[in-house]
Amino acid sequence: MKKKYLELDVYESLMNRLKFIFEEFENIFVSFSGGKDSGLLLNLVLDYKRKYYPERVIGVFHQDFEAQYDYTTKYVESTFERIKNEAELYWVCLPMATRTALSSYEMYWYPWDDRLQDIWVRPLPQHEYVISLENNPITTYKYKMHQEDLAKQFGRWYRAVHGETSTICLLGIRADESLHRYSGFLNKKKGYKHKCYITQQFKNVWCASPLYDWSVQDVWHAIAMLGYDYNPLYDIFYQVGLKPSMMRVASPFNDYAKDSLNYYRVIEPETWTKLLGRVQGVNFAGIYGRTKALGYRSVTLPEGHTWESYTKFLLATLPTRIRNGYLKKFKTSIDFWHNVGGGLEESTIQELEEKGYNIQRNGVSNYTIFKNTRIIFIGKIPDHTDDIKSSRDIPSWKRMCYCILKNDHLCRSMGFGLTRDQQRNLDVIKQKYLALEEIE
Repeated sequence: MKKKYLELDVYESLMNRLKFIFEEFENIFVSFSGGKDSGLLLNLVLDYKRKYYPERVIGVFHQDFEAQYDYTTKYVESTFERIKNEAELYWVCLPMATRTALSSYEMYWYPWDDRLQDIWVRPLPQHEYVISLENNPITTYKYKMHQEDLAKQFGRWYRAVHGETSTICLLGIRADESLHRYSGFLNKKKGYKHKCYITQQFKNVWCASPLYDWSVQDVWHAIAMLGYDYNPLYDIFYQVGLKPSMMRVASPFNDYAKDSLNYYRVIEPETWTKLLGRVQGVNFAGIYGRTKALGYRSVTLPEGHTWESYTKFLLATLPTRIRNGYLKKFKTSIDFWHNVGGGLEESTIQELEEKGYNIQRNGVSNYTIFKNTRIIFIGKIPDHTDDIKSSRDIPSWKRMCYCILKNDHLCRSMGFGLTRDQQRNLDVIKQKYLALEEIE
């Protein structure tokens, strides 16, 4: 698919999108993490409101994960105090299931767990707009629900308290942050009035990413040109030599942030000390986050093992729930490559054929940009594909083994995306809590 260039820069395009959003939706709130993207979006939306819709009230939703840099907390606090007279503020500090990639034995940890208050990383913020278990108006919240579902259910509640009228949440998500996000925008089947950056969550509740086509350079250029405040943690990250892709300000324990976890030790040693006693696996990940111990670089296969036997050995050491989660995804992947097939580039297909892999062509993949040919594997899945130059998208037991070694509970490195996992979680919740509305 060729890019189509318009006679507009990203700022002008954003202004057009904000105009559309303000005209189409009665209730607007911004999801603000304390990061550069959501911070920029919040400032741009407020500036637009002041200029064109001074009578409108904008909501601001901040999901607090307890374990974070003090820089982030202070930035969020200063931002909320600065805008508290012109926006509805919701600083959410509720117990929620949050994915962790630090431990083989735990898929989740629970920020603001009321049973562990004595070891919280930091005290509960003390402001009138802070939402906690003792002060929680969000009727759609369920105790220790998944963090993604809490964010979505906030939108339903926000719609309800604003007269059940059309509601939209604005996110600072950009397509160039990952291939998964890029394909999510590109392959979107249903958007609001054919807008790829707007998707429906519930009846009359939508979600928009108006910065989706911005680059990281665009973001920093806008912040500098417009004179907006930003989280000073980014300056510290830059000074210690972190790459932009590793500069994470939200939950530090997920797949994307764990590599830089050890920087807590240098930047905020007091916070680091508290993290050690709060979440299982913090110290190990901090020391070995980018070594072979967590599945990075070259992993040596133990003597006497194949990758298949080593994978099964590791599975046997895991708790039943964790093991069954991996087994379900591995089975899904194997069935997929036996019966449906994944789209591969022609050069990769030819290399597989030349190396004697037992494969068969199976039509065209609609999930690839260039409509690549689907390939299925006949017989057993390969133990490894080290002899193939482009082996990233090819199934193997080594690839499955890496998921376990990296505590990749979602199996992202095998092509499983959050979207499918979240949808499964949502289906479970729909059955458990019948009050949920059907997505139209």
